[in-house]
Amino acid sequence: MQKLTNKEEEVMKMLWRLERAFVKDILAQFGEDKPHYNTLSTMIRNLEDKGYVGHTTYGNTHQYYPVVAKEEYRKRFIHNAITDYFNNSYKGLVSFFAEEDKISVEELKEIVKQLEEKR
Repeated sequence: MQKLTNKEEEVMKMLWRLERAFVKDILAQFGEDKPHYNTLSTMIRNLEDKGYVGHTTYGNTHQYYPVVAKEEYRKRFIHNAITDYFNNSYKGLVSFFAEEDKISVEELKEIVKQLEEKR
């Protein structure tokens, strides 16, 4: 599965939220920096070419829907980030967040507890 650009990922988040949508429905989800209708339409077709989106045809228009579940994408995204930035080390990822004060000792204890309960 090909990597998404930031804008493509933004569109996918909207489509996951909407579940099924026409281009105009997705366009309505944007704030002030709305892309042009044709630009968004091209982006969605690119997502379809990459295997993330499917469509149903109604006359001359298409209703789009995600083919890849958000959870599946999230797992792949996290795996790639850990591989690319943390030498394939989940410990390295957790250490990074601890060093950056993004995770507390209490949260780490909860994670350890969850791991112990799974065993």
